[in-house]
Amino acid sequence: MRSLFLLALLLVLAFHHGEAAMTCNAVVGDLSPCLSYVMQGGKVPPTNCCDGVRMLNSQAQTAADRQSVCRCIKNAIGGVSYSSSNLNNAMSLPAKCGVKLPFRISPSTNCDR
Repeated sequence: MRSLFLLALLLVLAFHHGEAAMTCNAVVGDLSPCLSYVMQGGKVPPTNCCDGVRMLNSQAQTAADRQSVCRCIKNAIGGVSYSSSNLNNAMSLPAKCGVKLPFRISPSTNCDR
């Protein structure tokens, strides 16, 4: 679950503004194929992982959607810790999946911004 949080943070900040329509089930479904990559790394994330990253990016078009995704993941993982290797793997996903983010991702991201 901690890896799912990191993945969501990579994507949450890339979206735009409005009413939340994203559900936790959708977020988990889109990002679950990425867990093995985040935990173990590798040269290229699995195709279904990148498909999920791009799907979540295209679906979460409002600020409310992004906040919903962020909160969902934070609630799912609670106080679970993560390694720097997991974080680095998660941080590499957007670029490796062709999703551009204009900022550095951090696990301390404030979901309200």
